[in-house]
Amino acid sequence: MFTTKSSICCTKAEVKGGQGADYMRTDIISTVEFNHTGELLATGDKGGRVVIFQREPESQTEPFSQGEYNVYSTFQSHEPEFDYLKSLEIEEKINKIRWLPQQNAAHFLLSTNDKTIKLWKVSERDKRPEGYNLKDEEGRIKDISTVTSLQVPVLKPMDLMVEVTPRRVFANAHTYHINSISVNSDYETYMSADDLRINLWHLDITDRSFNIVDIKPANMEDLTEVITAAEFHPHHCNLFVYSSSKGTLRLCDMREAALCDKHSKLFEEPEDPSARSFFSEIISSVSDVKFSHSGRYLLTRDYLTAKVWDLNMESKPLETYQVHDYLRSKLCSLYENDCIFDKFECAWNGSDSVIMTGAYNNFFRMFDRNTKRDVTLEASRESSKPRAVLKPRRVCAAGGKRRKDDISVDSLDFTKKILHTAWHPNENIIAIAATNNLYIFQDKLNSEMH
Repeated sequence: MFTTKSSICCTKAEVKGGQGADYMRTDIISTVEFNHTGELLATGDKGGRVVIFQREPESQTEPFSQGEYNVYSTFQSHEPEFDYLKSLEIEEKINKIRWLPQQNAAHFLLSTNDKTIKLWKVSERDKRPEGYNLKDEEGRIKDISTVTSLQVPVLKPMDLMVEVTPRRVFANAHTYHINSISVNSDYETYMSADDLRINLWHLDITDRSFNIVDIKPANMEDLTEVITAAEFHPHHCNLFVYSSSKGTLRLCDMREAALCDKHSKLFEEPEDPSARSFFSEIISSVSDVKFSHSGRYLLTRDYLTAKVWDLNMESKPLETYQVHDYLRSKLCSLYENDCIFDKFECAWNGSDSVIMTGAYNNFFRMFDRNTKRDVTLEASRESSKPRAVLKPRRVCAAGGKRRKDDISVDSLDFTKKILHTAWHPNENIIAIAATNNLYIFQDKLNSEMH
């Protein structure tokens, strides 16, 4: 059972006691990502800002309580731009954030909008040098004639300062909108994917990249699918997977060819002809794909389901989980209000035994792969008081029998949606982005999910 980890956190600051604040639409969270240790959590928003939260040390007075996440640093990652050649505005919205494994005292992360990827260094400074020979205390250059003796500069303590500095800018390599970035397990390269191409970058080289996938047809009228997501294998630096709007997954091996247009494996579930409808292709489009931590499985999310695939079985998914099957009768209205094109993300827990993904009405779903139990929980201000226990929610299909506290599918709020989620790499702590609020929940005393 999950309890509220800390008070509601917004992208601007922590909001105490479950109280909220209204922000402009630029503060809508567009990505959430834990670093490799789980001590830092980064969010990006539609206004091009990145907010980093840091986990506080455990309380001495409450040995069983976990440290809360508080704002560590906030910075402007991207600004709105204009492409004069194509007369197009490039919005500042952060599409993805990916942390690099920590190599020294500083942290590094990649952030991207539709066109430009940036590498940022996040470091701390708690000492400042004093006692310069040629500068005064305010930093002004002294008259050399007044210097009568030499002194050794010393480092003196100062208030902790978190500095965020841009180290690299990777630009001008994508014609279409970037939807994914993924750091390779060699920690030297990463890839970026747009609708039709995937590029491989070296972290130290900004002026060129290598095109490793190109599905653009010679005639754009022949275009039948686009790339929706891509990710590197967590252990094998030569393997990566990308998903398509047709619901297929392609596993590629960079050892086979420089251009990986020919995949090594194709994962595709045969379509049931009897279930074919106008919406079939739209709802089968894969919105997210994630390798398991072990590297053995793939987790994908389409509009109605989450699927787990075994890398050794291409013909069908190993497991299929219905996220909100009660919406099948609502597909027509969801198409009219464009909700059917929403792109939900998915996440594994640290042991690959539980998967999580979002839904509407600020609901999010968890599925235990071992027990086959599932739960629907709600991220809301009413249930977000510190240490409050989240109550399972249940949606009743139209015309079905309703129990007490059940929610009718007709009363779901489709403007409230959980698109972005993240799971702590080692612990049962989850981050849920709901519009412009960030909710952090933890598993109470590591009890079983129910």
